[in-house]
Amino acid sequence: MTTTAKRPCLFLDRDGVVNESVVRGGKPYPPSTPEEVRYITGILELCQSTKQAGWLVIIVTNQPDVGRGTMARSTVEAIHDSMRRDLPLDDIEVCYDPGQGQPSAFRKPAPGMLLHAAEKHGIDLPASIMVGDRWRDVACGKAAGCRTIFIDYDYDEEMKEVPDITVPSLSAAIPVLLPLLKPTTRTS
Repeated sequence: MTTTAKRPCLFLDRDGVVNESVVRGGKPYPPSTPEEVRYITGILELCQSTKQAGWLVIIVTNQPDVGRGTMARSTVEAIHDSMRRDLPLDDIEVCYDPGQGQPSAFRKPAPGMLLHAAEKHGIDLPASIMVGDRWRDVACGKAAGCRTIFIDYDYDEEMKEVPDITVPSLSAAIPVLLPLLKPTTRTS
């Protein structure tokens, strides 16, 4: 019988971590088209270094505007197709639930997207890291058993969860993250 060792994963929130958010009234919003996507400085290098260490790289993103009807699902999928071409990603987990009514097991802060990715890709969640710029990202990572890094852009919202590490930007997160990316070997 052959077993495959579980691998750690760098989970990345999308808007504000991978690409710049559009901030209106102190709140972050996603880009409206693939052409509006502006990658955050250093994200490509971070993804490449993570992959070189043998880790998986997966984006986990709430996209509630689709569920609310203010953005087409095809637009979000076009943005994700572009990201898959531009960055060395293993997957993108997305929740379109707008969070109205019954809570979704997949909408952050719930850990459903991370748990689904772990089952699908054989991820070692306690060895993994979740990077986000909202309290929901931190809560999601903690609920899944991951270490968490919070990029604090000083948004006008309450921080409801305490991250393991707080940094002011992705540029500041990279020197903190790189030593944590212990190289792995995969057995089959």
